[in-house]
This record gives sequence, structure tokens and C-alpha cells, in this order.
Amino acid sequence: MNLALLFEEDFTSPDRVLLTGRRLTHLQSVVRVNTGDHVPVGCVNGNIGTGEVLRLTDSEAELAVAFDQAPPPALPLTLIMAMPRPKMFRRVLQTCATLGAKDIWLINSYKVEKSFWQTPWLSDDNLRENLTLGLEQARDTVMPEVHIRKLFKPFVEDELPALLSGKRALVAHPGTSTPCPTQLSEPAALCIGPEGGFTPYEVGKLEEAGCEAVHLGPRILRVETAVPVLISRLFDACT
Repeated sequence: MNLALLFEEDFTSPDRVLLTGRRLTHLQSVVRVNTGDHVPVGCVNGNIGTGEVLRLTDSEAELAVAFDQAPPPALPLTLIMAMPRPKMFRRVLQTCATLGAKDIWLINSYKVEKSFWQTPWLSDDNLRENLTLGLEQARDTVMPEVHIRKLFKPFVEDELPALLSGKRALVAHPGTSTPCPTQLSEPAALCIGPEGGFTPYEVGKLEEAGCEAVHLGPRILRVETAVPVLISRLFDACT
């Protein structure tokens, strides 16, 4: 936790917050703060600043907070991703938030098992928790939006063309002839398939909607590896 992300319910007044639970445990056991110490904080969807520890007990920490710094810029990216396996979904979501992706679409695909959509990690509370962990890692405050679409064809035909408007639209697909571009200076939309990839039919539908099929080379990557590699290739996501 490189920044304590603060929500409306944390504030007791405009410049005072109470931290409990995971964030308190981190301050106590990892940062090892004492009264009078300063720690980095950020207001969700707002600015970054510092918090002075006014009071510290076993159950809560009271901080005086002030915000004077803008969060890092968001990536100009719409990320469209086939629903990953639940065991890796949390890591992928956190990575997306850490790298600055703010517009995330989870879609269905032939190779996405129906059981994936039943994972508790898709609940609002769990989505917020994992996005928060990713933001705190990057010292960011702007919460990504996650959109869930469980029907592939209606999404691709009815919604995707408008999402791609004004963007360089790409679908990552091994075996294609075009290498993935690097260091884009324009907004982009990136489609990433499930383990095993999109089917030829699905790639064709994505291309009909305006996507260009690209590859990362001869190696086949897991989704949790492909996501950061592709994002970092398209944008200088770590500066």
C-alpha cells in the first residue's frame, strides 16, 4: 500500500479520517507508524496528499489530511477483455488499475466457461476492493469503471462500434501477420481473449466492428501476462 485510498465513509470532517481494517493493519505492521508521522493518502476520484497520524490505537487511526497533488494521468485506453479464470481475475484487475486503465469491459467468449461468471469476485464490493489495491500500488486515486457484458454477439454488434470510434482498435490474436504497434500517441481500444484465445468467428466479428488483429510474437502468453505486456507496449504506462 503505497497510498491509503480514502472513501467518503472514512471522513469524519473535511480534513479528518478514521482508518480501520486492512489499512490500519498495514500502517501498524508494515509502515510501523507512530503518532505524528506523515503517510501518503488520496481521496478517491480526487487529489493525492498526506495524512498526519493524530491518534493511533489497536482499532483505528485518526489522520489529519490535506490534498494538493493531482493523480497520475489515465491511459487513453478502452480495455475489452474476455472474462478470465477466477483464480487469476483478481490479479489481472489489480494490474489493470495499477497501469492506469480506467475503462474496462468484461465480455463473454466461446472459451469462457459459464462458471466464471458466478465468481464472487464480480460483486461490487470485491471489484472495488481489488481496484483499490491496484490504485494504492500505483499511488493513483481515479477508480476504473468495469462494465460486464455476458453476451458476445450483441455486445460486438450493438455496442462495440461506438466504443471504437476515434480510437486505434486492436485485437490480440496469435498467428496473425501484423505485429502489435508500440508507443501509441492516440487513444486505443484493445481486445484480449480468454485462455485459448478468441475463436476465428469471434476474431472475424471483432474485425467487422473495426478491430485490427495483431500479435506479440511466437510465444503464447497467459492472460495475466498478456495484459501488462500489451498495455506497456501500447503506452509508456509506467511513467
